[in-house]
Amino acid sequence: MQSERILVVEDEEALSDILSDALKRHGYKVEKAFDGDTGLEMAENLLPDLIILDIMLPKMDGWEVCRRLKGNPKTSNIPIILLTARRDERDVVAGLDLGADDYIRKPFSLIELMARVRSVLRRSKTKSTESPSIQIGPLEMDFEKQVVTLDGKTLDLSPTEYHLLEILAQNPGRVLSREELLAKGWGYYLGDSRTVDVHISRLRRKLEKDPENPKILHTVRGRGYMIKWEEKAHENSQR
Repeated sequence: MQSERILVVEDEEALSDILSDALKRHGYKVEKAFDGDTGLEMAENLLPDLIILDIMLPKMDGWEVCRRLKGNPKTSNIPIILLTARRDERDVVAGLDLGADDYIRKPFSLIELMARVRSVLRRSKTKSTESPSIQIGPLEMDFEKQVVTLDGKTLDLSPTEYHLLEILAQNPGRVLSREELLAKGWGYYLGDSRTVDVHISRLRRKLEKDPENPKILHTVRGRGYMIKWEEKAHENSQR
């Protein structure tokens, strides 16, 4: 039985109850909030293992809640799954850009939601069983301590960013497709590959002095992404 605590921030009481009951049946501890202000306060006080956060909330919308949580060192590493009824891709990208780890569109099945929950919790806690460390140019990853340094300075990465970088770093010089990264990083093969693109973009901004001319994290046109130290940007990279 799991003992992780999950905070559900959802203003539709019926849906909140359904989510809470489903999570409890799978062994999770559940807390509920029905508006953004309360959700933010509970997250800061309880420090849950995961937050399921609706975007359209009274008092403070989910985007603002996410922005504040990710901007607070105390709560920045708490993974967030966004719930949205909106169909505009820009809304989803905005949430991911703020630091959310995943999203799911309404209406959704509880089976899909539980798969997302397990995947996000797994990558926020699992340590690598591969080589204890790896160095690629000025980038060094200590898999045992889960610490990433660049030019000797520690990087502040979210659990999803770390896990994505770990997958790429364990395959240096190899191009990994969006679909492969989605499967390895999120645990499902069918999904919106835009999720991968947004997280890669966030990760690149932390790794590269000049994200438009990357030397570590490269986009290979029509194929995917690759970690490889190059003094000069890859000629075939699409930036």
